[in-house]
Amino acid sequence: MHELTRFSLQRRHILAASAAAAVTATTGAAWAQAPGRVLRVGHQKGWLSILKARGTLEKRLTPLGVKVTWTEFNAGPVQLEALNVGSIDFGDVGEAPPIFAQAAGAPLVYAGATVPRPGLEAVVVPKGSPIRSVADLKGKRVAYNKGSNVQYFLVKLLEKNGLKYSDVQSIFLAPPDARAAFERGAVDAWIIWDPFLAAAQKQLDARLLVDATGVVNNRAYYFTSRDFATKNTDVLRIAIEEVNAIDTWISKNKDAAATELSAVLGLDKSITDLYLSRARFGTAPVTREILAEQQAIADTFFELKLIPKKLNLLHAAPVDLL
Repeated sequence: MHELTRFSLQRRHILAASAAAAVTATTGAAWAQAPGRVLRVGHQKGWLSILKARGTLEKRLTPLGVKVTWTEFNAGPVQLEALNVGSIDFGDVGEAPPIFAQAAGAPLVYAGATVPRPGLEAVVVPKGSPIRSVADLKGKRVAYNKGSNVQYFLVKLLEKNGLKYSDVQSIFLAPPDARAAFERGAVDAWIIWDPFLAAAQKQLDARLLVDATGVVNNRAYYFTSRDFATKNTDVLRIAIEEVNAIDTWISKNKDAAATELSAVLGLDKSITDLYLSRARFGTAPVTREILAEQQAIADTFFELKLIPKKLNLLHAAPVDLL
């Protein structure tokens, strides 16, 4: 997500972090002290980058004897691979990747979720396109990332407007390839999320046909592993509180946040201004109602044969779910 035209989903090497046990002595006898706890955060360029820069998570966790380490990744699925092999304990991701991870047997647990953010994903068409409504998409070439949140958005958008998924020509392309196809007129519409969406509007003069408002919620999620969640509920609670604190700061300081985010993402501030203007802010623990939203996505992906089996999202529920 650093440069929109060069965004890549190639896997990075995953480096595991380890904590060393400290040994201390008391008067008359030596005893082994248990290793201090470590929260290994995996993150993409974005909200967590701002949290890292603030250092507030470390300030909250140091009194508990918890060290924080940070590893940057270029995509949510790679973070989930790192979780699966035990290299990180906490990360951020969109709606779809954790469903594929759970289907593949990853021991993930949902730790937190943002408020709904439907304005951050949309269908765009070229400025002079004759497409004026969702109905006009019938038979058209629609580009989007397969197995992503926008694929679910498309299914539900067509359904809401009396169309079937098969009524459009799906062109599966990752964001940089989809942008290139959109620019040269090889596709009729593109379904994409921010900040790619804002960049298409600002740089390509793309026209927003419809966003996800009233169709899907488009939350972002924070995840952990079952083992870490079982042993560190206090650490995860603080992590989600600090993420929410960043959300609150951004909501009250959008201009400053847009400046900081533009530097993090390597984008013009006009793009991050537009992005933040339609964002919604707030992060909290995951509830049964939120898991039900994910269950609907998982069921849809199973029906589309994108995952090999039906999932029970309660198997990825927080350990302290009420």
